Amino acid sequence: MVEVKAAWKVIVARALGAYVKEKGLTVELPAPEAIVVETPPKPELGDLGFPMFPYAKLLRAGPPMVAQALAALIAADPEAQGLGQALAEGPYLNVRLARTPRIASVLEASAGEGWGKSALLSGRRIMVEFSSPNTNKPLHLGHLRNNILGESLSRILRAAGAEVRAINHINDRGVHICKSMLAYQRLGEGRTPESEGLKSDHFVGKYYVLFNEVKAQDPKAEEAAQDLLVRWEAGDPEVRALWEKMRKWVLEGIAQTYERTGVHFDLYDYESDTYEAGKDIVMQGLSSGVFYREEDGSVWGNFEDIGLDRKVFLRKDGTSLYITQDLGCAVDRHESWPYDRLVYVVGNEQQYHFKVLFESLRRLGYAWAADLHHLSYGMVNLPSGRMKTREGTVVDADDLVEEITRLAAAEIEAKGREDAVGDSSGVAERISLGALHYYLLQTAPTKDMLFDPEASLSFNGDTGPYIQYMGARASSILRKHESGEGNAQKGKVDLSKLEGDADWALLRQVAAFPEALDGAAAQMDPSVIAAWLHELAAAFSSWYRENPVLNCPDVDLAASRLELVRAVKRSLQAGTALVGIPFLEAM
Repeated sequence: MVEVKAAWKVIVARALGAYVKEKGLTVELPAPEAIVVETPPKPELGDLGFPMFPYAKLLRAGPPMVAQALAALIAADPEAQGLGQALAEGPYLNVRLARTPRIASVLEASAGEGWGKSALLSGRRIMVEFSSPNTNKPLHLGHLRNNILGESLSRILRAAGAEVRAINHINDRGVHICKSMLAYQRLGEGRTPESEGLKSDHFVGKYYVLFNEVKAQDPKAEEAAQDLLVRWEAGDPEVRALWEKMRKWVLEGIAQTYERTGVHFDLYDYESDTYEAGKDIVMQGLSSGVFYREEDGSVWGNFEDIGLDRKVFLRKDGTSLYITQDLGCAVDRHESWPYDRLVYVVGNEQQYHFKVLFESLRRLGYAWAADLHHLSYGMVNLPSGRMKTREGTVVDADDLVEEITRLAAAEIEAKGREDAVGDSSGVAERISLGALHYYLLQTAPTKDMLFDPEASLSFNGDTGPYIQYMGARASSILRKHESGEGNAQKGKVDLSKLEGDADWALLRQVAAFPEALDGAAAQMDPSVIAAWLHELAAAFSSWYRENPVLNCPDVDLAASRLELVRAVKRSLQAGTALVGIPFLEAM
């Protein structure tokens, strides 16, 4: 539809030019790409709608009169012949596309390797940082939203033609890490994940929660954790050895979670490798007057002149903070792989942090600071309320996936589908990921959301399993045809047979894929793809109930509708891949 809209914008622009010339007006007309085009609210009004309100004052005529004049001019335009019909509908110029040529182009495009790909961002280099876990605990539900946002965005940007590097910045140092280390020193007694029978990242996370117990027994526990950080930065062998051991446990554990949930990275970097570079940059900023030193020795930046506050960049003991290492990382990344954009997928509670980070880099003289973007997303809550890691009330990612998989397996069993789906445990796992990822992506990133595991698994409505089920239904129709069932075997494809309103309505949903992809890439919002997937699935569901394919008595219509089913399946396959929903051939 993107190309069709562009073509009709040119036709309308040409008609506007002819109208101005005919009336002897001297006005500056908008470029074709600036012309507004909409989708009419009712299918019977047409496929495209051009509101005439923007041109009424310019052309000194009412919108209905402009629409009538342009419709007449387009009817006489030889370059518009065969592309469709333009009709005046009140203040709108509506276009009914020529159906058979459009059907042919969409079905041909959907069968090609380029379907689900775009050149919108061709030649652009984009780095996407997401996940960024701490090495003192396992991933939780909030991480799952972050992970699928980053993973899906990376896939969408690649599909739109960009060269993408997905990067995971591991937060493996800091006082929060030292708190779990201190708790293990005091309470661990040499235990290991193996001896406790725990997944290794869960094992370390237990000691982060147990720090509260240590603090209750020792009022100076916070100071002791800070002292561990100072010793770590000084290279204390004992502290470093404990840090390496616990860090390894967490990294091994979260790697298993990434693999299970289909999350991938092109590059990992670690705070422990970058914090010194950040300190050097802060000291340079101190010398140049971008930052200043307080009497206690700490280093600060003052951003009150742009409506922000003061921010500390180095503590009084010389240790660094998150923003310190973020300075070093941004500079190092641009030097090693000059990007056109760096996107940080981080929760909205860090909006202030990134405003200060970007402004600091700008003041330090880095022109590319204008290319930095914070993809801020809202909190994920459960019906039971907000999660708090240190109190041990966090919803663990592994446990949540396991629970949704169990519920999916129970649903397969309740429907008696074990034989039909084959590997029921494997299918249940894929359904659970479809449910989880779709539910986390269907809401625009900026909004907070409530995650309901049971609702996410519904096979009806706005859910991942519903979309998966429609993909399986399309696959089933094609399998039956390939086994010799139905009338399509006897017919030949005649695309004019698909000009009926029902077939055309479904094809329009298929044709909307390229526009959805470009919109998601431009807005950096996977919910655009999620919404299109649901619309396509819903359109296919209502279509195949009312419009027989294999048993259609018109054998040529059966063969033609089969091509439409193929386009739906390919579109669902390509679209679900962009949002991390496993496609299922049977369900």
